[in-house]
Amino acid sequence: MSRRSLALVAAAAAAFVLVPAALAARVHVRVEGKTQTIFGSTEPTLNVKATALDALGSASLAGEFFYHVTQTSFGSYVDQVGRYAAVGQTGWVFKLNGVSPPVGANDALLKTGDTVLWYWAQFGVAGGPKTLVLSRSGRCYTAQQQDDNGKSSSANGAVLRVGSRRPVPMQNGRACIAAHRGLLVRAELGGAVRSNALP
Repeated sequence: MSRRSLALVAAAAAAFVLVPAALAARVHVRVEGKTQTIFGSTEPTLNVKATALDALGSASLAGEFFYHVTQTSFGSYVDQVGRYAAVGQTGWVFKLNGVSPPVGANDALLKTGDTVLWYWAQFGVAGGPKTLVLSRSGRCYTAQQQDDNGKSSSANGAVLRVGSRRPVPMQNGRACIAAHRGLLVRAELGGAVRSNALP
């Protein structure tokens, strides 16, 4: 084999090795179960190969929880996470940056900085449940609820959970609280997926 041929083979091999690294992304991942957070209440950053399905796999490794994927005529389908399997109008879905994408998890490509939320959902005529997003400014917290399209509205009726303390009612999705060093704060609202946790 000529030197030129060897150089081409070496270049092709190097490109093949670099492709997986080029596809890797550092993304925020959270998995909300039916009754509790399964992984990442604070949305930690994980290295993910390429897709939203890969994000679930990375979270499963980091959090040591079970998930199962079945292959259907429509593609890969997550039919169980943790103890709960999808049944009837309930199942496992995901949002990418607050939006339910029009593609399956195996086709939802990620880029560094994205946020992937996997959650247990009960579907009805209006679609799936809204998801809560919590933000903080000083000692004050604001909760928004997002629909499948990522449209946000005030989480009226939500409460703040400060560690294991008694819930704090929010007014128009907002509440200010006393010092709570070392405790995480979350928002909850009946019928919605609980929020991310903040210090």
